[in-house]
Amino acid sequence: MRRIHFGVIKVHKWAVNLCICLIVGVIAVFAVIAGINTIPTSAISGVYYNGDKSSKNISLMINVYWGTEYLDDMLEILDNYNVKTTFFIGGTWAMLNEDYLIKIHQKGHELANHGYHHKDHDKLDEEGNLNEISTTHTIIKELLGVEMELFAPPSGAYDKLTVSCANSLGYKTIMWTRDTIDWRDHDANLIYNRAIKNAGGGDLILMHPTQSTVEALPRIIEHLQAKGFNLTTVSQTIGI
Repeated sequence: MRRIHFGVIKVHKWAVNLCICLIVGVIAVFAVIAGINTIPTSAISGVYYNGDKSSKNISLMINVYWGTEYLDDMLEILDNYNVKTTFFIGGTWAMLNEDYLIKIHQKGHELANHGYHHKDHDKLDEEGNLNEISTTHTIIKELLGVEMELFAPPSGAYDKLTVSCANSLGYKTIMWTRDTIDWRDHDANLIYNRAIKNAGGGDLILMHPTQSTVEALPRIIEHLQAKGFNLTTVSQTIGI
């Protein structure tokens, strides 16, 4: 009887240890899924959809290929609220708007890469991906001496090859947490609600220079700042 009893105890200990290991593993998985881990889980694949969720940093990322006529107003609003952010610049736009490019840079905003021709990068081969990114990089570097490190694929279209090509050029691939879809919906209230709904630390909020975005921007900034968020560059929000 003692031998049988001892065997049962050994089995019980083994089962308890197994259960503890399983519980720890499940907790770790849920911690990552819930964003408890401060490292953006999306960054594992080389693509950032958000920054550190435990922080109070949020970025208003502004993609620029058009809408030049609204940039003065946007820059003035950002100045008025002492907000610095990141402008993702299209190469063809930069070639035609050097003065505005210089103005954005001089006001202390971060410049980032948005490709040259606004092509869907998931449809490009290796050479196409590299050319789109590197050409825009060269333009900005020659005009301003800035070495950009962030790349936002036009239309959010990318694949593994895109990310690999961006990495080889020293770039991190940036997506977004929430999209205002201001390029399509010219409604300031809609843009405002999309930007602020369920806002959280590490958010990357995508917008463009449009009249409706200009109308919504002061309210977006005021709401997020009132909630205690720090509106800053994408680099700072993702922690590089």
